[in-house]
Amino acid sequence: MLIALVVGVVVGRAASWLPWTAFALWLTFGGHWVEVFFLNWLRPRLPAERWAQIGGRLLIWIVGGTVLMVGARATALALGIPAMRVPPWSLGGPILVGIELFVHGLAQLRRQPNLYNGLR
Repeated sequence: MLIALVVGVVVGRAASWLPWTAFALWLTFGGHWVEVFFLNWLRPRLPAERWAQIGGRLLIWIVGGTVLMVGARATALALGIPAMRVPPWSLGGPILVGIELFVHGLAQLRRQPNLYNGLR
């Protein structure tokens, strides 16, 4: 949620930081739940091979990010943020993948289980 607040303050500046924070929460907080869905539901159903686990995780991030971006865009329009010119399905997946890779990179720096070290 800290990432969402930083996005809200940086992008929205002083006047409209709250709507931009609400927008960013879709991908940051919602992305957390996409990851929880992978870990608790999909991961146990996939083969144990590393390629299957990484492929399934990336696919869930792309699909989940697309769905979250649709919700984020609806929130943005409802709160008066100018509409984005790029369709949500072309942004959500790659943005969520970037966020998740960043978060897993932080976990790697702290030597915690993550995508990179194969423990999570």
